Amino acid sequence: QVQLVESGGGLVQAGGSQRLSCAASGRTSMMYVMGWFRQAPGKEREVVATIHWSSDSTTYADFVKGRFTISNNNAKNTVYLQMNSLRPDDTAVYYCAARVLGRLAYYWGQGTQVTVSS
Repeated sequence: QVQLVESGGGLVQAGGSQRLSCAASGRTSMMYVMGWFRQAPGKEREVVATIHWSSDSTTYADFVKGRFTISNNNAKNTVYLQMNSLRPDDTAVYYCAARVLGRLAYYWGQGTQVTVSS
């Protein structure tokens, strides 16, 4: 019911910045939470940041606090992840996710690779 398309991944040097975008379509009127997750090779998927669609209330994982910022543009049904001061251990596939009213589980995007070089 909700389709998510990520963009903005790529190769960046350590200390650099990168901005990810996630465009949502479908039952976007029912969305209330969107977020970013990541999965590094050999590791489990972990939450990076979330944002409440209406209130803009945000949460962040400890390892990105002060470096990453999640934001949204309601008119464009798009969520962003601004990543600053990137580290090699930020290298992962980053996934956009959304939750809708009446459903507990997240919808997932296809993921976008972010690689931070030393």
